[in-house]
Amino acid sequence: MKVLVTGHLGYIGTVLTPMLTAAGHEVHGLDSDLFSRCTYGSMPASVPELIKDVRDVELEDVCGFDAVLHLAGLSNDPLGDLDSDLTYEINHRASVRLAELCKEAGVERFIFSSSCSNYGAGSNDLLTEDGELNPVTPYGKSKVMVEKDLAPMGSDDFTPVFLRNATAYGVSPRLRFDLVLNNLTAWAHCTGKVHLKSDGSSWRPLVHIADISRAFLATMDAPKEVVHNRAFNVGVPGENFRIKEIAETVKEMIPGSELRFAEGASADVRNYRVDCTRLPREVPGFKPQWTVAKGVVELYEAYKAEGITLEEFEGQRYKRVDHVNKLIKEKVIDEKLRHIQS
Repeated sequence: MKVLVTGHLGYIGTVLTPMLTAAGHEVHGLDSDLFSRCTYGSMPASVPELIKDVRDVELEDVCGFDAVLHLAGLSNDPLGDLDSDLTYEINHRASVRLAELCKEAGVERFIFSSSCSNYGAGSNDLLTEDGELNPVTPYGKSKVMVEKDLAPMGSDDFTPVFLRNATAYGVSPRLRFDLVLNNLTAWAHCTGKVHLKSDGSSWRPLVHIADISRAFLATMDAPKEVVHNRAFNVGVPGENFRIKEIAETVKEMIPGSELRFAEGASADVRNYRVDCTRLPREVPGFKPQWTVAKGVVELYEAYKAEGITLEEFEGQRYKRVDHVNKLIKEKVIDEKLRHIQS
């Protein structure tokens, strides 16, 4: 299958792309490469790519593909909060326009990287894909808006699929430290303290980025009638935890570490538990392989091997919003996140 991955140079994309290639697909990439200075370790083997802002995609850029896996966009809540209008421009309007172009070009399957942030301030009950959507941030709202606008586009020739990813973790060539498990493990490794910035009472579903990648592969290969215009929570059944439980797991797995709460720590308004049984039940090709406990070990070993320091992981290189602000200050990009031509 000939596949286009938008955001192939990002946190998930640099893990997904080699998995697609290994599965025998012809893979192409499209990315603005905003985080070219943020490489952790080495990058995977390159694929044919177009370095281009997703807002500028043209019809010819998506012609000839059987499937488009759409990951490109502002990747988390702090970055989405930087400029809410810009978040809607990139994450919502550019995504819908991309899907329209894909449909016009004859792309049969469009798999959208959505988010469990759609549930936002959910209850403590397990939320299914049919549950109420209650996003509380521009990032989460943008994902909901894309799902709502793409669903009516579904047709005999065009199949949208919505993958609502749980909170991601795991080692990547474009590593992020602004994710809870990556961050807590780095704190424990560098300082011996598992540092919680909230009171730890909020719930989160967690999933390894390799398992997110497996979800893309599985839904791309699944029969149309199984996935057409459907949402799937992407996570591991049973891997919902309170933040303080995640911190306790990190403390138990990393020798000599202890739990510490930031002064004045309070509850996080984002709070949701998610039922992730639909995807493995209805798409048998999806077989997740990771747990949070295994993820801590992977992260800890990677941090030791790379010799990561507190200054590095708390600095501007690996935190998306801080790095973007740095690029703006250095006039590498403008305030609309477009590259400035020298």
